[in-house]
Amino acid sequence: MTTTSSPSTLPTTMRALEQHGYGQAKAVLHERTRPVPTPGRGQVLVRVEAVSPDSGTIHLMTGSPRMVRPVIGLRTPRQPVPGLALAGRVVALGAGVTGISLGDRVAGTASGAFAEYAVASATKLAIIPDGVSMTDAAAAPVSYATALQTVQDAARVQPGQRVLVIGAGGGVGAAVVQFAKRAGAEVTAVASARKRAFVEGLGVARFIDYRVESTPAAWGTFDVVIDMADGRPLHVLRRALTPRGTLVIVGADGVGGPILEGFDRQMRLPLVKLFVSQRLVAVVQKEIGDTVSSVLEALANGSFRSTVTSIRPFAEATSAIDAIAAKDIAGKVVVTVP
Repeated sequence: MTTTSSPSTLPTTMRALEQHGYGQAKAVLHERTRPVPTPGRGQVLVRVEAVSPDSGTIHLMTGSPRMVRPVIGLRTPRQPVPGLALAGRVVALGAGVTGISLGDRVAGTASGAFAEYAVASATKLAIIPDGVSMTDAAAAPVSYATALQTVQDAARVQPGQRVLVIGAGGGVGAAVVQFAKRAGAEVTAVASARKRAFVEGLGVARFIDYRVESTPAAWGTFDVVIDMADGRPLHVLRRALTPRGTLVIVGADGVGGPILEGFDRQMRLPLVKLFVSQRLVAVVQKEIGDTVSSVLEALANGSFRSTVTSIRPFAEATSAIDAIAAKDIAGKVVVTVP
């Protein structure tokens, strides 16, 4: 059974982005009116106030790599509303929900986040602390949470280590830089020249423009290499590692062909690591409310700084998504839902 603070005040329909087919945002995403969903057991209904698209949004929108289409839908996605990371207020509770109350400000993940209302599992949400805005909180559930899991769980960064972050200008990369620095590492960042000021503002020890210095072996030797964007073969990236160093693959778009795009190295990694002394790890983001809570607390106490650089209205959602696909955004873009 679902309870609400005032059931009669909840609308029956809502605005949402709908996806039909695969391709660029302006071609396949259109605003439509849809029924407001109803939360089931263990779920809550969130009145969405901010959504943060990410690379996962792009993959699902374009249907790439094609190996995922049998799961998400062959010709068009089974979930027609895109988006995952959101922030908003709880307006209805499903049965069995504990730790979350009506009216709470929450951030987390919910399928179909690009809408006025979305249903989320209570375990994938966290309460937003006072002093943290909805727009900053919306960036936490996917990009910032992935970065924290990458630094703490995958890379296991230690004080004094030299860490190379490839793709430091993106949503995950900029957060990885901050969490690695917070762990006591000396961070070298690789990004494009147009994102240099943004990345250097994060306090990196050294900035590398990958177009000017294109060979990883010339970048130096590092205890940890974290790659979000490079897409180079594993043996090439390993040349920048110490003999017992750690290589962490978070992702890379545009490599591996249309079938395995972005995932080919992750699939090779389990075999390669059997024959090398270095530690090789692939990251798969886990949607856990506790991780989101840790990131939100870091935002609240100032140990982590928001990297939201662009806030767009819902009417500009498609252009915001296409800007991410084109890698035109430094840090994070957030879309507000009035």
